[in-house]
Amino acid sequence: MKKIFILFLTLFLSTSLMAAGSDSSSDTSKESIYEEGLNLVKRAGKLEKKEKTKKAKKLYTQAFKKFEKALKSDKKNPDILNYLGYTSRKTGNFEQAERFYLEGLSLKPDHNGINEYLGELYVQTNQIDKANERLKVLKSCNCKEYGELELIIKNRGSKVY
Repeated sequence: MKKIFILFLTLFLSTSLMAAGSDSSSDTSKESIYEEGLNLVKRAGKLEKKEKTKKAKKLYTQAFKKFEKALKSDKKNPDILNYLGYTSRKTGNFEQAERFYLEGLSLKPDHNGINEYLGELYVQTNQIDKANERLKVLKSCNCKEYGELELIIKNRGSKVY
């Protein structure tokens, strides 16, 4: 009788532990979806550095979908809008990228990341005056985004964005 009880207890506990370790529900928090998107962006960036642009674009597209889902739960988050713009830009959808960046800036005009990435978009689309406007916004931030955008504007003949 004792062996049956131990077997039953072991079976019960192992089933409970397996259920606790897996997420079988479709209710994923916006934070984890956002984090999944960030991880995809990081992986895509590494592929870009290795000049594996086709694979990188696929990951940026997947990341975009994650950020889209996250936005449904948090419509007023400038960080999500920033990455929707970033992934749009990285896949060549410049108009869409600009819309997301501008929407993010409407929520937080001094968002360093959005100002930098929007400036990079303007360099890519040869709108240097607008890129310089973004640089002016960043000038007093004492942040790395200012230096990065400044360098990209100065080296606009070579692709560094």
